[in-house]
Amino acid sequence: MVNPIEKIRKAYHDTVTELKKCTWPTWNELVDSTVVVIVSVAILSVFVGATDWVVRAVIQVLTVSR
Repeated sequence: MVNPIEKIRKAYHDTVTELKKCTWPTWNELVDSTVVVIVSVAILSVFVGATDWVVRAVIQVLTVSR
């Protein structure tokens, strides 16, 4: 039976080893990526809001009793 502390130590060691293999973004790359994400979210939210407004207006027109 393997000691649970040894399992934790091995998992920690493996994690640290894998993280050392990663390439981390520079500050400029991080800022650029963040701006892209924020702009994309803003555009998507405007699209979803406009679509919601149009669909709500169409449904309201179709369901108004005459």
